Amino acid sequence: MAFLPPFVKIFMNYNRKKEKRQILSFYLNTQLIKNIKKVVMKKIEIYTDGSSLGNPGPGGWCSVLRYKGHEKTISGGEELTTNNRMELKAVIEALKLLKEPCEIDLYADSTYVLKGISEWLENWKKKNFKNVKNVDLWQEFIEISKPHIINVNWVKGHSGHRENEICDKIAKEEAAKRKK
Repeated sequence: MAFLPPFVKIFMNYNRKKEKRQILSFYLNTQLIKNIKKVVMKKIEIYTDGSSLGNPGPGGWCSVLRYKGHEKTISGGEELTTNNRMELKAVIEALKLLKEPCEIDLYADSTYVLKGISEWLENWKKKNFKNVKNVDLWQEFIEISKPHIINVNWVKGHSGHRENEICDKIAKEEAAKRKK
């Protein structure tokens, strides 16, 4: 019983055997599922960046996906958008390419996107996205990310990080294509 967390140990002292078994079973199954997912899932690296010329203005996004040494670069843009929208769009479009649940190491220079995913999103959902910008994209992200495990990693922009520099260059080119 030493391997069990404290809350399970407390319940082990609980007198109702059926409920005890249910709690222990739920805990073990949850942990087992998490571990199985990590072992079975493909591990993908995704690097993203977004850009806008003006905020709002014409914008572009780019993502580099890597799996076992193979890379795929995708990009796009919009006529009138913001930088934050393009940063988030890059993540969403990359996730759309995945055909099965994956464990993803996501690299971006956008604290808006990374903190949105790792810190703010659960609270935004609880508050029904009250006073949150880009709700449409965040809701799309929620749906598209459901089958995946996403680990977020911040990369300092314009610091010579290879994939971030590639994404930055292409995102700016995509935004420039849309400039009138």
